[in-house]
Amino acid sequence: MFITAKAAARSSRKGEDRRAQSSAFTLIELLIVIAIIALAASILLPALGQSREAARIAVCESNLRQQMVAFEAYTRDYEQFYPAADDPVSLSPFCWLWMGQGFRGFIGPYLVPDINAQNPGVLTCPSETTPGEEYERTSYAYSLAFYHSSEQINSLSSPTDTYTNPQPAVGCNTSLVRRPANKIMVGEWASNHAPLDADQGWWDLRGRRTYLFADGHAAYLKAGALLRACDALPDPHLTINGVAGTDY
Repeated sequence: MFITAKAAARSSRKGEDRRAQSSAFTLIELLIVIAIIALAASILLPALGQSREAARIAVCESNLRQQMVAFEAYTRDYEQFYPAADDPVSLSPFCWLWMGQGFRGFIGPYLVPDINAQNPGVLTCPSETTPGEEYERTSYAYSLAFYHSSEQINSLSSPTDTYTNPQPAVGCNTSLVRRPANKIMVGEWASNHAPLDADQGWWDLRGRRTYLFADGHAAYLKAGALLRACDALPDPHLTINGVAGTDY
């Protein structure tokens, strides 16, 4: 049987239409593709966020190690004594040595010229969210144990003692640190890399913070992993036996 030219053309067009239909996405297929993309995004985005925060933690630890270089330079210049000053450092604004306005003035000159609230340098954590004016853009706290005697520290049993029962500063020599790899000298005040509601700083059992130890190493640790201090909290200010004691 012979096929006319018109019939052949119609048959060819139908074949093309069928091939076009078979190669196009159906609605179900399109929805499946969208679901796969959404699932991949839900898996990858948190991982990217964690990688970004891990990089910030590394910067934070580097900040602390650079501060250690400044502390070491200071102790060399001052007969192996750590920075100390009578508390409070200032009444207007009210602040203590462990806050930014206090210890920055001692180690700042060993870090960069003209370090201040507008130019905090390595004294600010890249993940800091606390308003800048609260601690003059200084993210880190300096342990009271390094400028009070062990007897003074052991007499303080509450975080409020830090404010209501201030003790005169006593210069601590580097030789008094019995276990430098276990005594925290400086650390993030807030849980910047794992934010908390109503963060209480070193007086909070929750969260994680980067800490600088007296031997110069820095570590990112859970607050709950630290040993309890005189106030029964993970508080390097009031470490039992002060600078001679251990935090971790």
